[in-house]
Amino acid sequence: MALKTLSTFLTPLSLPNPKFPQIHSKPCLILCEFSRPSKSRLPEGTGAAAPSPGEKFLERQQSFEPTKLIPKQNNSKKKEKPLKASISVASCYGCGAPLQTSDNDAPGFVHSETYELKKKHHQLKTVLCGRCQLLSHGEMITAVGGHGGYSGGKQFITAEDLRQKLSHLRDAKALIVKLVDVVDFNGSFLSRVRDLAGANPIIMVVTKVDLLPRDTDFNCVGDWVVEAITRKKLNVLSVHLTSSKSLVGITGVISEIQKEKKGRDVYILGSANVGKSAFINALLKTMSYNDPVAAAAQRYKPVQSAVPGTTLGPIQINAFFGGGKLYDTPGVHLHHRQTAVVPSEDLSSLAPKSRLRGLSFPVCSFKNCI
Repeated sequence: MALKTLSTFLTPLSLPNPKFPQIHSKPCLILCEFSRPSKSRLPEGTGAAAPSPGEKFLERQQSFEPTKLIPKQNNSKKKEKPLKASISVASCYGCGAPLQTSDNDAPGFVHSETYELKKKHHQLKTVLCGRCQLLSHGEMITAVGGHGGYSGGKQFITAEDLRQKLSHLRDAKALIVKLVDVVDFNGSFLSRVRDLAGANPIIMVVTKVDLLPRDTDFNCVGDWVVEAITRKKLNVLSVHLTSSKSLVGITGVISEIQKEKKGRDVYILGSANVGKSAFINALLKTMSYNDPVAAAAQRYKPVQSAVPGTTLGPIQINAFFGGGKLYDTPGVHLHHRQTAVVPSEDLSSLAPKSRLRGLSFPVCSFKNCI
């Protein structure tokens, strides 16, 4: 079975590796093929009629949340009262945190009056928690603690807890869309992604290409990405260069997902702050032109923020007309990244918001440089 590598630019990628045959160009599409081990062939999903692995996982999570009570972290020895949650726990559609009515500083908080009203009308899936409302207005609120030196903000969940929420993917029948930040490719790559994804097929998406300088040769970028994936010995179905802001390459990703999901759930996976929520919003926006299901899902979409750990739980999105769910997942926190050591209030000023400018230096001989 051939493995395709796709990009969204006009000229073909020329790969120096002899394992890769020549790529033929088509408008807005770049293809290259390399061999895929036969043992990676996967069975098809259970289909739209059966409960998906993601739905089963959410049911387990929701049944465990009332008994998994996390006390507030402080230096006093007094026992803190646990967060009050409903027996049938619903989650905030913006961050995936279980809704609760006890602590207004904790993720998932909603006023009891709002909670009861929405519960009465079976509208808990439309509730946005107080933290997400602040994040959507530019507030920088840290909710992940015990990692790399975050300062400020109450810390209610650890990076290890977030990673644990992805452990079920190894045994699930899913299609993984793995995101990598082009500005920090090696730092955000998740070289051990197979520990989380298992043998599930992977579509590689390189985000934020709109930040590269205007004179960037994207064919060279595509060559470099393919070579990097080969060096890291990661088998993927395809590679896409995209921008969630300008929607470059999003159509190609949608076509590949529709082709490969085969009734399976689709999980967006990546390191913290790689742009998963922004990518999902771009997917929904592009799909909404032809898919009424995706158009309806746009109303309740994940919250975007520069704070690492914005998403605190898996968020289920009904995005596909033909069956299968789309899931936003908590970001994997990596100790070596800038977001792990910089205080949360400074992250927004450090994140690039416009195109980068390249600098070139003249080459001089040793004698002239002395």
